[in-house]
Amino acid sequence: MNYKKLGNTDLTTAPIVFGGNVFGWTLDEKESFKMLDELFEKGFTTIDSADVYSRWPDGNEGGESEKILGKWMKERGVRHKINLATKVGSSMQQGGDKDISRSHILKASEDSLKRLQTDYIDLYYTHWDDDKTPVEETLDTYQQLIKEGKVRYIGASNLSPERLQASLDAAKNNNLPKYEVFQPEYSLMEREKFEGKIKDICQQNNLSVLSYFSLASGFLTGKYQDKEDIKGKEREMFLKDYFDERGKKILKTLSEISNEHMVSEAAVALAWLINRPGITAPIASATKKSHLNSFFQAIDIELSKEQMQRLNDASAY
Repeated sequence: MNYKKLGNTDLTTAPIVFGGNVFGWTLDEKESFKMLDELFEKGFTTIDSADVYSRWPDGNEGGESEKILGKWMKERGVRHKINLATKVGSSMQQGGDKDISRSHILKASEDSLKRLQTDYIDLYYTHWDDDKTPVEETLDTYQQLIKEGKVRYIGASNLSPERLQASLDAAKNNNLPKYEVFQPEYSLMEREKFEGKIKDICQQNNLSVLSYFSLASGFLTGKYQDKEDIKGKEREMFLKDYFDERGKKILKTLSEISNEHMVSEAAVALAWLINRPGITAPIASATKKSHLNSFFQAIDIELSKEQMQRLNDASAY
């Protein structure tokens, strides 16, 4: 496994990060433990979670993912071998406001540490911006947590270009912790949110980029061909707008290239991300051990320049 360094940290990751949003949502505790055992055995030791997982979309309390992950790490005795990432900033209340104030971060971090049954978080993300807390306040709070040994490094997700740049400037000018990783939504279906200003800022400031919704909530696996296939499914709310002409063109191109390599469509979609400029590693989830085959296929296959261009053209926006 070719591990990649994250920003200016001593953290590394496999070419694919596992997304822990499925723990407590589409996987119960027993099945989550099986998946985590398999991941650990195969060398996927960077796990991405958040305090609100899996509050949505089923109206759970939130924190289920962290609880399961914490229980698994403790029972297996592997905390020191896991690069643990979680997030703060979303509300645990349905429809609640985002919050990255000092008081919220300090309370939420303690709650996360308890659920995770650990003394420290390797990578702590600003999950969503509240667009009102001064960036200096947020970063100064992280500095306190770092000094206390509760957080090692920080990252950000879903910030606007303006707020991300302001945060990086504040870190430099005030000797505050710097975001080392950025986590945007990015896939063949969703390119516009990352490409452009955010990508430039990340590259100029040596931020590693870990993309989420890398398989567009399962759309890019080829499992769903039309809206009828998703009716009543957990992911219907995420997929319902993808079945337009552009989406169908992307699925067709994925199918063609997957046949050329004799791999899954998911593997091709992940391989495209792995080979995109500015991307360190995509985040992806799985609900069955067999789904992990796509991870290894994605890491092993070599997409040609012509195949990458076909995917770029099909997903053009």
